[in-house]
Amino acid sequence: MQLSIGNAPCSWGVEFADDPRNPSWTHVLDEARAAGYTGIELGPLGFMPEDPAILGPALAERNLTLIGGVLFRPFHDPAQWAQVRDAATRTCRALTAHDAKRLVLIDSISPRRAPTAGRGSEAERLKGRERAGFLDRIKSVAKLGAEEFGLEVTMHAHAAGFVEFEDELEDVLNAVEPGLLGVCLDTGHCEYAGFDPVAFYSRHSDRVSYLHFKDIDPKVRRRAIDERIGFYDACAAGLFCNLGEGVVDFLALKTALSSAGFSGWGTVEQDRDPTGVRSTLADAKANLQYLQKIGLA
Repeated sequence: MQLSIGNAPCSWGVEFADDPRNPSWTHVLDEARAAGYTGIELGPLGFMPEDPAILGPALAERNLTLIGGVLFRPFHDPAQWAQVRDAATRTCRALTAHDAKRLVLIDSISPRRAPTAGRGSEAERLKGRERAGFLDRIKSVAKLGAEEFGLEVTMHAHAAGFVEFEDELEDVLNAVEPGLLGVCLDTGHCEYAGFDPVAFYSRHSDRVSYLHFKDIDPKVRRRAIDERIGFYDACAAGLFCNLGEGVVDFLALKTALSSAGFSGWGTVEQDRDPTGVRSTLADAKANLQYLQKIGLA
């Protein structure tokens, strides 16, 4: 197993580029480097400079590799397909300008699914022509990233989107050929949705090429699901705790990754409110130290 460890702007509370509460992009880079990471994700489009003449030197100065980027967009909404496609193209260009290899696709939170996040038996599922169109849009962006830009494109299950639960993620994998689309396995979102990330990885190790490391506080998860608390409100309440303090079995994951000979990047993602009271630098350091302690870094 060969695993490099990075971090992502969401660990500093950066979920949307235009949130006035966001820290500066240089602050995120400074703390990522100070915490000991060697890689960073792009974050939401527009947070970091799209001009490679600005971002490139800033990364080099801190000895940080740009790992990849996330396209968090409403694939479920055909009316927004034009902006999804535009954002996909811009993200691919931003990544390839820095030789980043990974494009992660996420169906963003839908009002139709938000009330049933984490409640698989109640959640509305896409069917018929709506499902077919949804899968076609995912395949189209996967094809764009893989064939036009040479990127490694992966699908990421996310709470309150239409790819949240295990069967939905597998549905996407069955619909899009392996040469175009793999999986970014997010340990926290798996647990939130009620499925075991280690078991999923063991079944689909041939499709999992990228990892997002999250841990989840079971008490906050239970309250969020029982009280139907919004995903970002749950994040602000501490849904994603420091690695090793929640329910994810990282030792079992390490065994599975070693058995499969995994080689690639694992990125810490500790989604939070950007105005939270916890120290982002302290948590970033603690998360890396935990991964080092158990031999995942």
